[in-house]
Amino acid sequence: MFLDAVLHRNPELVACAAELHDSGAIPPDTYVMDLDAIESNAELLAREADRLGLSLWFVVKQIGRNPELIEAIARHIPRYAAIDPPEARVLHAAGARAGNLGHLVQIPPRALPELLAWRPETVTVYDLANARAVSDAAARLGFVQDVLIRLEGAAGAVYPGQEGGVRLDGAAEGPARAQGLDAFVAEAERLPGIRVAGVTAFPCVLCDPDTGEPGPTPNFALARAAVERLAARGYTDLKLSAPSATSMAVLPLLARLGATHGEPGHALTGTTPLHAVDHTQPEQPAYVYVSEVAHTLADGRPALYGGGFYARGGAREALIPRTGARLRVEDAPAAHIDYYRLLAPGDARVGDTAVLAFRTQIFVTRSSVAVVSGLSSGTPKLSGLYDPLGRPY
Repeated sequence: MFLDAVLHRNPELVACAAELHDSGAIPPDTYVMDLDAIESNAELLAREADRLGLSLWFVVKQIGRNPELIEAIARHIPRYAAIDPPEARVLHAAGARAGNLGHLVQIPPRALPELLAWRPETVTVYDLANARAVSDAAARLGFVQDVLIRLEGAAGAVYPGQEGGVRLDGAAEGPARAQGLDAFVAEAERLPGIRVAGVTAFPCVLCDPDTGEPGPTPNFALARAAVERLAARGYTDLKLSAPSATSMAVLPLLARLGATHGEPGHALTGTTPLHAVDHTQPEQPAYVYVSEVAHTLADGRPALYGGGFYARGGAREALIPRTGARLRVEDAPAAHIDYYRLLAPGDARVGDTAVLAFRTQIFVTRSSVAVVSGLSSGTPKLSGLYDPLGRPY
């Protein structure tokens, strides 16, 4: 998906990754991260957001919750959106500041005292039960916590496993969780430990699968309508966080449509779907995946060591640096367990390095993460090797 982009924009990273594997410095099933490029991308995003009057909360699940990378990003984007409490703890330990907690995974009530003590800017709540839990914990800690209301997404515009939220309009029948925004806010206003500070939904922006062109989803329209409802109740200075696909190309769209916050993730590594088709985007491609030919099937197809092949990654080709061959990555069925990944027959032998570039979510893999600094100055150095959850080996 991104092999052409990284070979065109950051060939030094490809060469460095291949050399690290050939020398035995990194094992197969390793993502190699260009620290300099990631920090440069963060600086670009921060400067453009400031110009447009937007705030940013950065996301790191896709780069393995890596402390070196967190520190580099936070020098330019100080606050983060944490996907879940384990990620929040890694970010907090690395010195970043809490922007939005409960972003995609609600904070378990027993973890609220720990996380709220960091005084996050906002906490996202999906329903009244979670709002009450945040209120109770904040009140015990002696302050009022700002919350964002997560809106239930539009039909067909929510990823499986990410369902939930408050409906803009309630259902005529059904349980309390089907109440509408107005009824939810009326009850939330009676909770002493929280203040409604705005809304969020996910995803609010997506890229066209063919052209890469970003555009708002129906969820963005729901979020804007919710802000209008809250403003009509007398709320001011409301936040509207519009995550997904936040990049340099998307920031003007967010500003134009009334968002206050973006949440860059893949833009930090130049790996949004737009970057796959438009190699002129400002963000530089900043990672590759390195594997190795484990064995060859009788029909000539090489098998790569797996562990890092994300199901929605769009892996298409593998570069074999020894020969320069680019071999097609075969599709894997839904039932596939990621022990190996097959390539089309070609010039590859057991032990050969393979370099790939595709969209990933490293925190759901079993991959290693190698951080390389100094590529921008021609003095590359392997500065650390980590597991996919950010723990150093």
